[in-house]
Formats: sequence, C-alpha cells, structure tokens
Amino acid sequence: MERTRMARADELTEVQRIEVASGAPFREVGMADVADMPPLPLDVLADRQRAGRVWVAVNTGDRPVAFVVVDLVDGCAHVEQLSVDPAYARRGIGRGLLDHVAGWAAPRGLPALTLTTFRSVPWNGPYYTRCGFRELTGAEVTSGLAGLLAAEAALGLDPAERIAMRRPVA
Repeated sequence: MERTRMARADELTEVQRIEVASGAPFREVGMADVADMPPLPLDVLADRQRAGRVWVAVNTGDRPVAFVVVDLVDGCAHVEQLSVDPAYARRGIGRGLLDHVAGWAAPRGLPALTLTTFRSVPWNGPYYTRCGFRELTGAEVTSGLAGLLAAEAALGLDPAERIAMRRPVA
C-alpha cells in the first residue's frame, strides 16, 4: 500500500525519473515530442520542495512511485506536475495525491486546485474531469493560468489542445 509524504531533497532526481517514465505513454498517442520533453529542472523542484510543496507517494519500501508538485497561482494551489510511475499506474495513486493537495490547501484558505493539461489525452483532461476538475472557459481563465498556457504554447504545445481546469477544495 502506498502512502503520501513530503519529498526529501535527496529524492528529487527520482522525482525527475518518474516524470520521464510517466511521459512514455504519450508516444502511444502520437505525441513523441511531449514524451521527449525534459522533466522539471532540479532547481525548480528544489525550490518547491523547500517551500513544502512536493509530495511523493511511496511504496512499502519508502521509495517514491509518484509525485505532485504544487505552485501558487492566482490564489489557488496549482498542480504544476503530477506523475505516476507506469508500473504503479491505475491504482488511484494520482487521485490520492490530488486529494492530499486539496487537504493541504483547505486550511490555508486556498479555494481551489488548478492545472493545465491536454484536452483529449485520456489520462489528462478526461482523467482530471473524473477527479472533480472542470474546464475553465473564457473569462474564467485567470491571468496566471493564461500566462502558463501562453508559456506552454511558446514551448510548442498546441494551444487548441491545452486547457486550464479547476477543482474546488471544499
């Protein structure tokens, strides 16, 4: 059984390995360029870890098998990255990490979780909808989220396929 805890500084390269491994399924849907994207840089991970916003799900040997990185965007807990090692996929670990973040956000007065993701990829938009997120449209997309979507487009991600989503904390 997996449990969630704060990531340790010495686990950040393992977090990167999990992110790279979790990108492999994008090849199966014709998105090799996404699969080949580099993981979050160590300096970004270290910054979030020092701020107490990187959690890992660990196996019985206390080894990370999934993680979530959270930033603060427009007054919400923004899921910057959520990745599950493919060997541990489809066990509810990702959903558990999202629930953990919601539990962290609530006492801090953060009203929602937000994220940006691919609209049509089954383990992206449709998955997050099942986890309680909804797509934001038009004026609902806050300035911070719009900036993130623009930065993703600058990296070559198709803006027509990217969406911003929100899940209330309460």
